[in-house]
Amino acid sequence: MSRFSSPRLRSLRPPAFGADPAGERLARIRSSPHFANGSFQNPMGARTRPSGSALEFAKIYFRKEERARRTPSGLIPVHATTLADLAKPPASGLRLTWMGHSSVLVEIDGRRVLFDPVWGERCSPFSFVGPKRLHPAPVPLAALGPVDAVVISHDHYDHLDLPSIKALAGTDTVFVVPLGVGAHLERWGVPADRLRELDWHESTDVGGLTLTATPARHFCGRGLRNEQHTLWASWSVRGPEHRVFHSGDTGYFPGFKDIGAQHGPFDATMIQIGAYSEFWPDIHMRPDEGMRAHLDLQGGRPHGVLLPIHWGTFNLAPHPWSEPGEGTLAAAHAEGAAVALPIPGEPFEPSSETVPDAPWWRAIAGVPEAGPADGKRACGRKPTPNAPGHEVAEVG
Repeated sequence: MSRFSSPRLRSLRPPAFGADPAGERLARIRSSPHFANGSFQNPMGARTRPSGSALEFAKIYFRKEERARRTPSGLIPVHATTLADLAKPPASGLRLTWMGHSSVLVEIDGRRVLFDPVWGERCSPFSFVGPKRLHPAPVPLAALGPVDAVVISHDHYDHLDLPSIKALAGTDTVFVVPLGVGAHLERWGVPADRLRELDWHESTDVGGLTLTATPARHFCGRGLRNEQHTLWASWSVRGPEHRVFHSGDTGYFPGFKDIGAQHGPFDATMIQIGAYSEFWPDIHMRPDEGMRAHLDLQGGRPHGVLLPIHWGTFNLAPHPWSEPGEGTLAAAHAEGAAVALPIPGEPFEPSSETVPDAPWWRAIAGVPEAGPADGKRACGRKPTPNAPGHEVAEVG
């Protein structure tokens, strides 16, 4: 039973904690083939809590020299003309704009899909504590324009952001979410008739696009207790001409091959390659695992473009800030795969001959001891100044 199960206690629950599923929603959760023994189950075994010694993790995470490596040495570049670029329709019919972390605007076959919108200053239930943004959002959320669908991968704070959802609740967009997550959104003002809540392998149509919830290897939870009553998912989006995939958060698992066989190949994959650690190896992928997942989704051959996500914006793991970028670049070179490396807010079309691929982060972060993937210490493109008054804050 939830700690906030009584009506009186529920009224004291902080709004950012969301709401527990109840009624018909809870009945549907309990009847899911992926729900057993009181919680949703992963497609293969996964440790959802950090392994090893908490003391050892704390020593690594809070060590002064390690903290310095987890923060960029200068301002993270943000694309200066995002809104002007988005005002022009994509010539190919498919364009992706990485807004930072896992937030991506996908313009596909005349529709606009926004994945995991996090415009808040912190990924936390509180405004005064928790991981803070290392760069501003490239564009104001209110200026982004109409969005046909908002897709949420799971209910962790760095993917489901209360301020962003409240801002979008007043629009006409449809929210497509994993089973159980709708309880949070309804508490925050999203009308039930604009919610599409899916179990794995279920699909919904939005404006001619087919959105399918596909498996992922992760976990859920926003409150003081994690009861695994909300599902986590990756997502396939298929339009008349194009297909894309968003991984959400996930550990590597062989099921990517099945997803690719059923829904791929994809013109672009958005793959989580950051916030990994040996303390939680089952629920987040390293860059080499992210590349492996990309290839699995494409039938084992280099096809489409991989856009690395879940890095650069928040400090959530012990690894150096620039390591996910370097690792992705190395994996792409090793496999002969196409990878997009835009700065936040830089739109690109996966079929274009000018997909951004410069290691822009090297200008503001020390090169790892092993050196960059190509053996050169080039700095890449020159950073674009951020918004006035923004400071890069260390997150501890």
